[in-house]
Amino acid sequence: MKILIAEDEKTSRKILEKTLTKAGHDVVVVEDGLKALASIQKEVPDMLITDWMMPDLDGLELCCRVRALDLSSYVYIILWTALTQKENIIQGLDAGADDYITKPFDRTELLARVRAGERVIQLEKSLRQKNEELSEALAQVKQLKGLLPICMFCKKIRNDEDYWQQVEEYLVEHTEADFSHSICPDCMEKHYPEYAQKKNARATEVNR
Repeated sequence: MKILIAEDEKTSRKILEKTLTKAGHDVVVVEDGLKALASIQKEVPDMLITDWMMPDLDGLELCCRVRALDLSSYVYIILWTALTQKENIIQGLDAGADDYITKPFDRTELLARVRAGERVIQLEKSLRQKNEELSEALAQVKQLKGLLPICMFCKKIRNDEDYWQQVEEYLVEHTEADFSHSICPDCMEKHYPEYAQKKNARATEVNR
């Protein structure tokens, strides 16, 4: 995954970066919330791990601002904090964080929470892909709806511009259908009686 870390304390930032890089993730680190926000607007990461207490823009406000952005994909946010009171955790989750981890962090717990977030991210990506495929399929399908005026004699259809068209012309314009021309038995009898008679004679011989 592409993981963005926002942490103003240098030692903690280095430990986080080393741990996640060693686990195989593509890690970007910044020193504060404003830089994290600018980085997200430039290139959306899969996950954001942010400290709560930071100058200029703290982790809580960063969560709120990220959720307010119109991003191309979902950013899974883990709030990293020394605040362990229940009300603080609730406040962080309400601000837009998906999970939290307390300081000082345990390496195995951190990686477990990152893996849990990765499962959510993969599910979101799969759903987004399926939605895109569905939207593309629907865009390729044209449907005829409503009442179509059709002439009772020549069977032409009146289009939206009040012009009369042959049925096949109208359907080609309003659907994805293609046409190949043939002759039904009734029209064969009417327009080509000699061929119809020969065909009927052959059919009679075969049946005998």
